[in-house]
Amino acid sequence: MADTIVSGMAGRYATALFELASEAGAIDSVKADLDRLSAMIAESADLARLVKSPVFSAEAQLKAIAAVLGQAGISGLAGNFVKLVAQNRRLFALPKMISDYAALVAAQRGETTAQVTVAAPLSDTHFAALRDALAQQTGKDVNLDVTVDPSILGGLIVKLGSRMVDASLKTKLNSIRHAMKEVR
Repeated sequence: MADTIVSGMAGRYATALFELASEAGAIDSVKADLDRLSAMIAESADLARLVKSPVFSAEAQLKAIAAVLGQAGISGLAGNFVKLVAQNRRLFALPKMISDYAALVAAQRGETTAQVTVAAPLSDTHFAALRDALAQQTGKDVNLDVTVDPSILGGLIVKLGSRMVDASLKTKLNSIRHAMKEVR
């Protein structure tokens, strides 16, 4: 199962962590810790630079990340995993490892995630209706990762696995413009 969901070096690390967490019965707590760390990386430019920059030595990265983990209260399996990643000079791939781990957890729960791009924020009613329609289509619980992009003008773009439905107004206008050019 895991091989089809994640791949590459980050996928191998995520799979190993998932298997360890599964054996320890700590899948949810590890996911919560990794989600918290991921949010911290997204919020802090300095932490993002520490994670991505090859300039820092493995020792410096390990010392800094250990301090961050201690400050955030992230320990146990997730903390040890992040320290091991830093020790192995793979900290640059940590965000991908975290997203791969989340994908493994979602697959185990029978969930899937759809990337949805909309021109304006969705109301709660539209959000629920879209989630329900996608759940009916896939037969799985669907989490929505919604991005607002006013440049699509209207409609929405849905990416679910390898399928994509582009029902944006921008795409429809471009196809009309293209068809009008062919008529001339």
